[in-house]
Amino acid sequence: MNRRDEFVEQMKARLDEWNAEIEALAARARKAGAEAQVRYHDDIERLRRRRDEARRRLEELQFASEAAWDSLQQGLDDAWELMRKALRDAQRHEPPPRDVDDDDDPRHSPGGSP
Repeated sequence: MNRRDEFVEQMKARLDEWNAEIEALAARARKAGAEAQVRYHDDIERLRRRRDEARRRLEELQFASEAAWDSLQQGLDDAWELMRKALRDAQRHEPPPRDVDDDDDPRHSPGGSP
């Protein structure tokens, strides 16, 4: 198995883990009070958007040329980091940092690196 295939398999495994954690949060939300359910719902929706973005970037990476590999891998790493932070925040039930836009891409925020 080459480096790309190993990386893709690792990322697929992470997606599976995060799907399970999102579902665990959803189960907790169903047992929570009405006010907490609203907060959980917002957290879960944010997590699902980030998961979907990470999945999209992973699919791009799988079919990328060697020339595009490094750039796409960095973008996927950034998406994973955002997902990891959002999941940690949701598990602590603290609201995650306010997103600048729905892309959740730090490169698009003022002061972010290009």
